[in-house]
Amino acid sequence: MPAHKSVFLREFLRSPAKTGAVAPSSCRLAQVVCAPVPERGDPVVVELGPGTGSFTREIARRLAGRGAQIAVEVNPALAGVLAGAFPELDLVRGDAADLPKFLSERGIDRADVVVSGLPWAVFPDALQRSIIRAVSAALAPGGAFTTFAYVHALWMPPARRFRRLLESEFEEVVASRTIWPNLPPALVYTARRPRP
Repeated sequence: MPAHKSVFLREFLRSPAKTGAVAPSSCRLAQVVCAPVPERGDPVVVELGPGTGSFTREIARRLAGRGAQIAVEVNPALAGVLAGAFPELDLVRGDAADLPKFLSERGIDRADVVVSGLPWAVFPDALQRSIIRAVSAALAPGGAFTTFAYVHALWMPPARRFRRLLESEFEEVVASRTIWPNLPPALVYTARRPRP
């Protein structure tokens, strides 16, 4: 097993409620989640819960040195793996709910894209709300927020509550088709235009 996958599995076994998955996201899921990253200009792209870097790698590929790429990871072990794999990444070891503060510390007003790998279905209601409100406050007009959900868990109360929360905080929420080549299969939510 590659080192980053074994670290991911170990962190899941140690704390399932914080890690939320047994394996990193697939390349196909990363492509769909990162699709809103602009092809031109110098966008600010923030990643919440990057884990071992599946989305980080795709964001870096799309940016190709343009703009700013910031990752926020609360788990010290995963942050260590990420720092080793992406030494030039602006990596914040902290809580996603503090996103506006992290941007302000860098002299950045808003993010053009916020990508999330956070395990929403295992978060309590208060934590879901605090992070989504932080994302809404940090997102630029015309920006996009993307995240994903595992298809097998969509019926669970936390997952249904999260979908309702997205729809209450954003004017537009679009779900992708199921991405089958991911373990487990997932779909992607793309949200735009935070409500006032």
